[in-house]
Amino acid sequence: MAFDWDRFDQDVERAIETAGIKTDEKLASRISSVTRLTDEEIQALFPDPSDVKKLKNLMKVVKSADDRNTQINSLVKNAEEFSGVILTLLRKFA
Repeated sequence: MAFDWDRFDQDVERAIETAGIKTDEKLASRISSVTRLTDEEIQALFPDPSDVKKLKNLMKVVKSADDRNTQINSLVKNAEEFSGVILTLLRKFA
């Protein structure tokens, strides 16, 4: 069964709206459910809900069914938005 990115997008947007200033447990849980990161790691790496939104957008590009060139073009087009998230993730895993 394919992952429902539209539903995920809606759920994360609702969680971001209710999270306020700090990434809360519900928002972290939603993101950690589709990553290898724990809730605690999400909250530590991305304490600002706006960063979680950028992470969500990055994951949508990477996990999309688009071909590699389309994904690369989308990453390049949104490089400024994704750069901080990418740097945070690389620091965590490198």
